[in-house]
Amino acid sequence: MKIGLIGTGWIGEEHVRRLSGRVSGAEVVAVSDIDPERAAAVAAPAGARVVATAEELIADPEVQAVVVTSWGPAHAGQVLACIEAGKPVFCEKPLTTEAADGLRILEAEQARGKRLVQVGFMRRYDAGYRAIKAVLDEGGIGAPLIAHCAHRNPTQPESYHSDKPMVDTAVHEIDVLRWLLGEEFASVQVVVPRSTSKRFPHLVDPQILLLETESGARVDVEVFVNCQYGYDIQCEIVGETGTVRLPDPAAPLVRSAARASTAVVQDFPSRFADAFDVELQEWVDSLRSGEPAGPSAWDGYAATVVTNAAVEARRTGAVVPVDLPEKPAFYK
Repeated sequence: MKIGLIGTGWIGEEHVRRLSGRVSGAEVVAVSDIDPERAAAVAAPAGARVVATAEELIADPEVQAVVVTSWGPAHAGQVLACIEAGKPVFCEKPLTTEAADGLRILEAEQARGKRLVQVGFMRRYDAGYRAIKAVLDEGGIGAPLIAHCAHRNPTQPESYHSDKPMVDTAVHEIDVLRWLLGEEFASVQVVVPRSTSKRFPHLVDPQILLLETESGARVDVEVFVNCQYGYDIQCEIVGETGTVRLPDPAAPLVRSAARASTAVVQDFPSRFADAFDVELQEWVDSLRSGEPAGPSAWDGYAATVVTNAAVEARRTGAVVPVDLPEKPAFYK
């Protein structure tokens, strides 16, 4: 499968490496970025060509499928161009930054009559989350009632602003909990405790996201992006007859100097390296088999609707309803 990639930031560069090495059945043949020198540096190890613009890459006859890892606001136009060209597209989250653009993608894909879009929600491919999903689907703890989650990063740059904890960070929990619980969210609220001193002054951090599902299950997500000590992802589901918890990454227990300790992962590439590999391999396999798999355009749209509502909730202090239309039969 000959792949073209748009956007050569960190995640784009990593995807080129994966698709050129650890993922079988794929070859990166073209790369595009607004910085041509950066594009050339990323393309060279893969033996790929540099294409001047995203539009030219999508139209390139050698490119059979496209990976979009560009700046979030550019995603909508690039994904729509892929659909128009009839080419499968793997789009890193967010699918769109605004819900209205997500609707345009849904409409275009349905008009095309074929699923072409997959969204890069890699937590669905993590072994720990998949084990939780299996327990829930088997009824291992009865009906889920409550979910407790935490998403902690050691630090963030000054460019990270107060909407990003919902739009760029908690969006992972929003998607994976929709998937785990098997239902949509009905309302959202954001509670803001005292901010940490270990932040840039403009940033509100931490933030606590409170969600209610359509069936009445409750979810709380602590988003703390300047926790200092490491990259720490927690998830526990409380059911009618038991609980299930996401395991921490395997690490040796060191006993020394009167202490027993384990190291804490420091970044998301280390924490979810295997999940990224599995995600891209399964996407490539689905292209070769012709059977769509993975998070769909509907999943990307639904997550954006929730994050948009969460931004409004933080700004207003209100409990905001999630205004999500009925899921089209095309995506069921």
